[in-house]
Amino acid sequence: MPSIETLLQQNQDWADRLRRECPETFERMQEAQHPRHCIFSCSDSRIPVHEMLGVQPGQMFVHRNIANIVSHQDLSCLAVLQFAVEVLEVERIIICGHYDCGGVKAALHHDKLGLVDYWLHPLEIEADARRSELVALPEHERADKMCEWNVLLQVESVIQTAIVRNAWKEGRELYVHGWIFNQKTGLVKTLTDAIGPEALKRDQDSLPAGFPSLSG
Repeated sequence: MPSIETLLQQNQDWADRLRRECPETFERMQEAQHPRHCIFSCSDSRIPVHEMLGVQPGQMFVHRNIANIVSHQDLSCLAVLQFAVEVLEVERIIICGHYDCGGVKAALHHDKLGLVDYWLHPLEIEADARRSELVALPEHERADKMCEWNVLLQVESVIQTAIVRNAWKEGRELYVHGWIFNQKTGLVKTLTDAIGPEALKRDQDSLPAGFPSLSG
């Protein structure tokens, strides 16, 4: 593991390299930010959000927490979403989970980790509700399937917020995406089509499996 001194030196090296390769970057960073994308991802240290998507500073508004959960009881998460949609006026909201997620696996197996157990409780409920579907899968596939379902659950949570629905009602071209990152390959997999304003007019049968009706 790098020491604090090594981290500071690596910061110096990064800044020097960026000035050589893209000298206008730090000038842009002094201006107001105008990201077009907001991403909700896991805090897992193996998920290098900016690097894996090839984006530069100022191009991605980021919120990270354990198991990339979008909770309507989490003021930090909702504040990020509200700021992204209403102030920055982003065009895309991305939920990006990942395979082999420790939080998802803990919820799946009812592991007891302390305070984080309360945070993961909604996933435990979801895992229990889908237990019959999970046990029908080979054991080595169950956690990954739960990771995918968790992404869909968080996409559902985003599109149920008044923040997103009000933006759609105002005619905003705002789209929500569900992705999952495979750290074995470095690749992102799309789990949902883009969900946009038309979702307000859909009924339950026309939404992807597992998604609520947003009519009305």
